[in-house]
Amino acid sequence: MRRDTAVRRLTAIAEECQRIRALWEDEQPFLTAVYAFGDLVDGAAEVETVQVVFVLNLPAQDLAWGTEPGGCGWLIDVLRLDKTPVDRYWRSAGSAVGNHLIARPLRIWSADNGVDESALKALSAGSCESLRLPSQPAHEAEEQLATELAASLAHLRALEASYWEPEWRRKHRGGGTYPESHLWNAVHGYLDLLAAAMSEH
Repeated sequence: MRRDTAVRRLTAIAEECQRIRALWEDEQPFLTAVYAFGDLVDGAAEVETVQVVFVLNLPAQDLAWGTEPGGCGWLIDVLRLDKTPVDRYWRSAGSAVGNHLIARPLRIWSADNGVDESALKALSAGSCESLRLPSQPAHEAEEQLATELAASLAHLRALEASYWEPEWRRKHRGGGTYPESHLWNAVHGYLDLLAAAMSEH
């Protein structure tokens, strides 16, 4: 996918987020911001997918790394995230957006300010460096990784304990996902964080 095509896809996501912002006009918005990151933001002329971070008004413990939060199926459908080449990631508004994978993301939409036209224009021109979030200090990044690793392990253990309970399995089936999908996501997220933590030592 060429840069201009990828930026058009990000623009469409940002504009659709602005359209659905009205759903939370009188309350705290569920979706608070959207960021792009990865090869496109780093300056690549072509990418296979666009990598996007969706920041949600949910506690961090409900957004273990690599997992799909409950209640987001409608958002995935509205934004056509399953029908276009988008790698999606979910982060809590109460924690840092960046981590070991999400390096210096670029905000393209927020609930407070709407579509960030300046960021999208700079991204299209390949000159968005000054608009990206700064890198975390090393000690903060290390502490965050440890916190996320512990949360991911706790989530995986809770999932394993509930996996064969009929009620849990009913609640975690539907919309094209199955109990094993949740298990795979939890395992993948934990192993990804574990590999990142081991690479630092």
